[in-house]
Amino acid sequence: MEKTDATAVVPPDAGWSDVGSWSPLWGTAKEKEAINNVIIGDAILVGVKNCDINAEQRLIAVVGLYDVVVEETKDEVLVAHKDKVQDIKNIVNKLKANHRQEFVFHREVFRPWGSYDSIDNGERFQIKRITVKPGEKLSVQMHHHRAEHWIVVAGTAKVTNGEDTLLLSENQSTYIPIGVVHSLENPMKITLELIEVQSGTYLGEDDIVRFSDRYGRVEVK
Repeated sequence: MEKTDATAVVPPDAGWSDVGSWSPLWGTAKEKEAINNVIIGDAILVGVKNCDINAEQRLIAVVGLYDVVVEETKDEVLVAHKDKVQDIKNIVNKLKANHRQEFVFHREVFRPWGSYDSIDNGERFQIKRITVKPGEKLSVQMHHHRAEHWIVVAGTAKVTNGEDTLLLSENQSTYIPIGVVHSLENPMKITLELIEVQSGTYLGEDDIVRFSDRYGRVEVK
């Protein structure tokens, strides 16, 4: 921009608010109740004033609070006084010091091909909702410590499972044993959604050996 001569400058009259903290951001909200509550999502409030409630996944019930922020996401629930929200950095530092997985991992993770949402996990199992964008493909890969079950819930999946190539539609599934080379592709023009059930002794994201990948994620040795 500094070197171009093909620009024009027009003075705006749009107003200005520095949203360096939560209070001014709350002040710009357009949809408020008569008692100055801003509510997004599924929430029930009793005796609550001047609060910002954002329920992304679950029902939030709030009773008798004033001037607080309640933010519920897939990863966590934050409850803070509006004037103290900037201190969230101290929470982040504690997560890091305590080696909490929330400091490193999010439940929903976005990739070039789409996303996955870790909807449940426990000892020796993990369940993910995988979404693949039209025309995209995951890497050709294998795992040393886990097997996987794939169940298509929407769209059509082109699956390489060892020596077999399959086209799976809604309600169809396949089982991928430990150590078998496999890949997943969405050959259609609509989004592919499937449920992946992992089982094994180790379920970390680093248990993956890529053989080919259109996004350049294969390690060169």
